[in-house]
Amino acid sequence: MVKAMEVYEGKAKKMIPLDEKKLIMEFKDDATAFNGEKKAQFKGKGWLNAQISAKLFKLLEEEGVKTHFIGVAGENRLIVERLEMYPLEVVVRNVVAGSLKKRLPFKEGTELPEPIVELYYKDDAMGDPMINHHHSRALGIREDELREMERIALRVNEILREYFEKRGIILVDFKLEFGKNERGEIVLADEISPDTCRFWDAETRESLDKDVFRFDRGDLISAYEELYRRLS
Repeated sequence: MVKAMEVYEGKAKKMIPLDEKKLIMEFKDDATAFNGEKKAQFKGKGWLNAQISAKLFKLLEEEGVKTHFIGVAGENRLIVERLEMYPLEVVVRNVVAGSLKKRLPFKEGTELPEPIVELYYKDDAMGDPMINHHHSRALGIREDELREMERIALRVNEILREYFEKRGIILVDFKLEFGKNERGEIVLADEISPDTCRFWDAETRESLDKDVFRFDRGDLISAYEELYRRLS
């Protein structure tokens, strides 16, 4: 008999135990920005994020990247492997946008000479502060684990950047999360969607991601649908 397990609910997703080894990841229609200060609901957003994430996880698996994705469990639900999660967000940046404008003397839209990898401590109450390897080791994360997560993140960037470029989309930056499975392997987790990535139309530079909601740049669902259409 499977013991009772708690359901974890975040701002945009709900994690529902399926058994001892698997979870249901349910995507909600909720949208938040500025650390939860701005909130709204958009019918169909959860479905779009689930389908986009599933498609991109399948692509990465085909390219040899281990992910927690197992299958699709419904319109806005994925089946994923249960992992021991690292309290980190690994961000890869290809183009200057967002908070990077405040840290480097470049204009928004400047293409970086090489991808930049950043680490953030995952804690909503603290505002997910940016940290470095020294901070990460203080949190109990080994140097070899950090290097492996960064290696995987750069490989994901290489695969997705080429994939989106062929579809007229610039992969500006994105956030990844990782966990460790029962075999001790570091595995890509969470989601890959317009909620966690910045996508720009290659010709117009218009956003096809959550910045549409964040900065009131138009209709969020239309932007997500356009992204999904290009992937389909």
